[in-house]
Amino acid sequence: MTTATATFQPRPTRSSRGRLRVRTLAVIRWIAVAGQAAALLVVQFGLGYQLPLLPCLIAVAALALVNLLGQIRRRQSQRLMTDREAAFFFAFDIVQLAVLLYLTGGLHNPFSVLILAPVTVAAAALSLRSTMGLAALSILSVNVLAIYHMPLPWGDGTFVLPRILLIALAIALALAVIFITFYVFRVAEEMRRMSDALSEAQASLDREQRLSSLGALAAAAAHELGSPLGTISVIAKELAHDLPNDSPFRSDVDLLLSQSARCREILKELSSRPAESGEHPFEMIPATLMVELAAAPHQQPHVALRIETKPDPVDPDVPLVPHRPEILHAFGNLMQNAIEFAQREVKVNVAWSREWLSIVVSDDGPGFSDTLLARLGDPYLSSAARGDTESRPGDHMGLGIFIAQNLIERTGGTVGFQNNSYHGAEVRVTWPRESLEND
Repeated sequence: MTTATATFQPRPTRSSRGRLRVRTLAVIRWIAVAGQAAALLVVQFGLGYQLPLLPCLIAVAALALVNLLGQIRRRQSQRLMTDREAAFFFAFDIVQLAVLLYLTGGLHNPFSVLILAPVTVAAAALSLRSTMGLAALSILSVNVLAIYHMPLPWGDGTFVLPRILLIALAIALALAVIFITFYVFRVAEEMRRMSDALSEAQASLDREQRLSSLGALAAAAAHELGSPLGTISVIAKELAHDLPNDSPFRSDVDLLLSQSARCREILKELSSRPAESGEHPFEMIPATLMVELAAAPHQQPHVALRIETKPDPVDPDVPLVPHRPEILHAFGNLMQNAIEFAQREVKVNVAWSREWLSIVVSDDGPGFSDTLLARLGDPYLSSAARGDTESRPGDHMGLGIFIAQNLIERTGGTVGFQNNSYHGAEVRVTWPRESLEND
């Protein structure tokens, strides 16, 4: 049993959307320009060490110029248009810093650790392909600086690091680039996936609420139009009674009567379907009815749905739950999964006491794999993470369970997953009665 969701609008690919505003990148660069210029001037004039000041200032000016042109080209509030463009900005930053380090001692310079900064920021914002390219460029720069560089400015010019220490420093920086880049990218990617999935869950909930509002509007329109339509019908009948049969207006009056009667039938049909109109979206309904409503759109002829109850001896009445779109949508996802992967039967057990309500959905399908159980609730699960060997109906990258779990938790409930005694999937949803009754 895997997950299923409603159809969503396709998300923009990560390579096609900018994650940093021009202003954000510009501020970081102006800080870098100010820091580099200040460090050069302090070392040259404050500490008295001789630097190739003119080439160094040219490198700093190049960073300032590129930053200024980038701000002029785009509005400060506009995001970078492509992932590639942002990668080019960071690549320039790495090269500019490498040139500055080359002029001031290479890896002998303690500021060489700053080579990690651009690729770390890029890992948090860009795609995997761009991040890997920038990491490779950083490692290449470190290796080049370990071999080729101008002497480190020193008082007597005799300071030289042992070659083995220089090689170790290059290896350490390269490993730091790999580790920090991978770690930051994974954390940022997980946050992006969670944000995307939550946005889709919210969009699905908004769609349900819009449909509910539309139904309420239709019911209200049917009620308000009843009186004027009745007046039109009465007047049309009086005209038909007063007109002779051979009147040229007779056919028009008959048409008016027939169309007004048709309108009355339409309004009557709208008014007679309050459950579909969503006139009372916060109405309390029995938990068993909620399960039936959630399962109804997904039922299949070859799968039987069996709902069992286990009442509390002290409180035998079936608990009421809010008739809310998020609860119906969450259970709709769970019921759809169970029905799609069941072989013959889906069993729903509803149990309660004075303190809690528990709904357990079980099926006789293949159940959850061990790999999947460890990651259920994560959005966009890959096929490898699910342990699937082939494509199956209802398989939608983990969004269904993620959305259902988040919607249920928003209402105060908890969701647990396991396999039942006959190896099918089992989902247990539990609410404190207080959170449902005070909703």
